[in-house]
Order: sequence, then C-alpha cells, then structure tokens
Amino acid sequence: MNVIKVENLSKKYTIRHQQRESYAALRDVMAHGAKRLGAKLLSPFTSHPSSSELPATSLELSASSSKEDFWALKDVSFEVKQGEVIGIIGRNGAGKSTLLKILSRITEPTTGSVKIKGRVASLLEVGTGFHPELTGRENIYLNGAILGMTKAEIKKKFDEIVAFAEIEKFLDTPVKRYSSGMYVRLAFAVAAHLEPEILLVDEVLAVGDIDFQKKCLGKMESVAKEGRTVLFVSHAMHSIRDLCETAILFDYGRIIKSGESNEVVNVYENHTINMANQSPSIIKRSSDQTQSLDFYFSSILIQNENGEYTTDFKYNDTLTMFVELEGVPIGNNFSVEFYIYNELGHLVCGGSSGAYHEIYFNKTVRMVNIKIGPLFLTSGRYLVKLSMMFGAVRGDTWEYAAGFTIRECKPFKTSWEIPTFREGTCILQQSFSEEN
Repeated sequence: MNVIKVENLSKKYTIRHQQRESYAALRDVMAHGAKRLGAKLLSPFTSHPSSSELPATSLELSASSSKEDFWALKDVSFEVKQGEVIGIIGRNGAGKSTLLKILSRITEPTTGSVKIKGRVASLLEVGTGFHPELTGRENIYLNGAILGMTKAEIKKKFDEIVAFAEIEKFLDTPVKRYSSGMYVRLAFAVAAHLEPEILLVDEVLAVGDIDFQKKCLGKMESVAKEGRTVLFVSHAMHSIRDLCETAILFDYGRIIKSGESNEVVNVYENHTINMANQSPSIIKRSSDQTQSLDFYFSSILIQNENGEYTTDFKYNDTLTMFVELEGVPIGNNFSVEFYIYNELGHLVCGGSSGAYHEIYFNKTVRMVNIKIGPLFLTSGRYLVKLSMMFGAVRGDTWEYAAGFTIRECKPFKTSWEIPTFREGTCILQQSFSEEN
C-alpha cells in the first residue's frame, strides 16, 4: 500500500537581485533636494520636471531590483510504500530539504500534488517544532499533541523519550537554554517515540556525537521493522547503504536516479568525483583543467597491497597512489601534499613528501608514489585531493583527484584492539619516489 504519492511536484522561489550603481552620500542627496527647491523658489511659474522625470540619483538606482525564478523542485514524481526506508541524497541545493518541507506541510508546492496516508513526524532542523520558552517536559507534550496523540499516549512514552534523549537533569529547563546537541537528542526522541506512521529525517544527526548517531540509526531501523515508513536525508553514504533499501538521487531539483540504495549511491559518488566513463582506479585529468598550467598532475592510478587496480578496500588495508606529473617545474624545492576527506567533506588525514625529503626532477614526465596505510578508516566513501608545493608557493591543486571506498570495517568493540586511535582517523606511512 502506498502511503506517499508525489505527482509532478514543483516548487518555485522568486529571487530578487538588488541593482546598486554607486554609493550616494547623504550630502549628495541633500544637495540634490536643495537645488530642486531653489529652482522652484526662483522660478515659481516655470514648470519643472517631476521627480519621476529627473535622472535617477545613485540612491534611487540602488532601490531598483530585478527578479529571477528559481525552481528548487521541478516535475518530481515518486511513490513510497508502507514500511519502506528510503534515502534521499544529492549535493547541497539539490532540493532534498525543500521536498521534506513540502511533505511536512511546512511549505506549499507551486504545482503538483502530494498525497499522504498517516501521521507524519518531521525532524528537519535543530529546534523545529519546539517552543523556546517552554521546558523540555512541556515540549514533549506539545509535540505529541501536534501529532494528534492523547495525553495518556504521551505519558505512556514519556519515560522512554527522556531516557533516549539523556536530558533528565534539564527536563524542566526552557529549551532555549539547550545546546544544539541536547536540542537534537530531544527532538529526535520525540519524533521517533510518539509512533508516527511516517518519519521524515533531514541531515540533523550530524550535530550529535558518534554514539548518539549510532543510537538514532538503530532506532530508525527498529521503527522500520515495526512497519512504519522513513524518509532519510543524509550526506553519509555508509548510513544510506546500511539503513535504506532504496534511494532517490536529486540534482538541480530533479530526480536523476532511483532504485536499490547501493546502486544509487554508486552513481552519486562517481558523479561527485567526475569519474563518468572512466576506469574507477585510473583517472585522467581533463585538458580543460590543465591547459593554463606549466606543471601539473595529469593522472592517478590506485592499487591495493597486492598490486591490483581497485578502489575497494577493507579496514587495515594499504593503498598506493601512482601520480603522474607533466610539464616543467617552476623550482627545485618541490613536494606533493595529499588530503583525504570523508563523505561529509571533513578532512580525516593528509601528508606531504616535504616531511620526508624533497623531490628533484629533470625530465618531462614523472611519477610520484604515495603509499598510505594501514587504513584505520570506518566504512564509507573517501575523496583524495592533491596539491603541489614549491617551497612556500602552492602550484597545481587537483580537487577530487580520486576516490576510494572502505567496504568492510572492523567494529570498534574492544579497547585492546585499537588502543590509541579514534573512529574516523588514520595513521600514515608514506614513501615518495621518482622514476628516472
């Protein structure tokens, strides 16, 4: 049975662009007015142009503006069955949050229709639906009433909500005094425990710590097993893979891919690092990116510790990048820096050849070998950025030069297993060499 049906949904916003020609000082405006008044006093019977006929001053010009239509969503159609857990993914500004706001009845669509069967609980932004002057206790009852629950039903779930949110000490404190983490914990606890038929969750879990995120993901999984429906917006692709059976990929307000979550996530990741129609382990730089450069990164090749070309790695594997350079260096004091980012764009590790030794070149084509490992990284997708340094001068920088995935990750269960590392970090062992 379908509980959500979206047909030809579009949402348009009007963007105004202010037209400012130049700055107008107050004295200029006063002088202009004085001249007009003086002209009237000297020649009272002479017709003077009206203010609308006079040339516009810079102050008047600054008030003019132009309009532009922006379609946050355009002709979006899909259906959601009862009990499905669907991931909504896409880059910032793709229309994900706008969709959830329409489904939550916060925003009206411009065209199209949305049909929903069942109570909807939304967790869209930190503090959405809370009254800042009310206490945590009062907001629990307020949100329950908004969802259409009776006082007896809320009271039955009350202790469970408070325990999940871990805010017992601050239960009778106005929520305006809560930290963002406390806000999110309470908001999620209320939304998940008051038994809505449909749960809409935007990228708010990033505010919480790792333990709370795991708790929330576990709760959403249990909610789905109870036959309730979850729409989950996230930039954490490993969470989408683990939690969602299906996913929908948005770009520029349109659906460009939907289906099995792992397949849709792969399309998104490949699109993100601009690897379409190329081998996933051998990436060539486009001429558009290098045509104005004298010395640049031209290609990158990724191998595992067995010498196989791949972008799939396991926890504790070693990764080697073979980076080809072309052109003429601008100096001898040359080094290569690399940075590895996770799916949220957070830097997790990096390194530089300059920390070990300098590289000197005398040929037009060179190869730098970058060995990284063991990879103490959690499961998910990672992006690699490369940058050249000539002493203190930065040369070519290749954003999203490559990407790789940690498919299998050891659980962080015992303290003796990894005594000195935190989840999401890595230790580097690097070697840089030149092929003569």
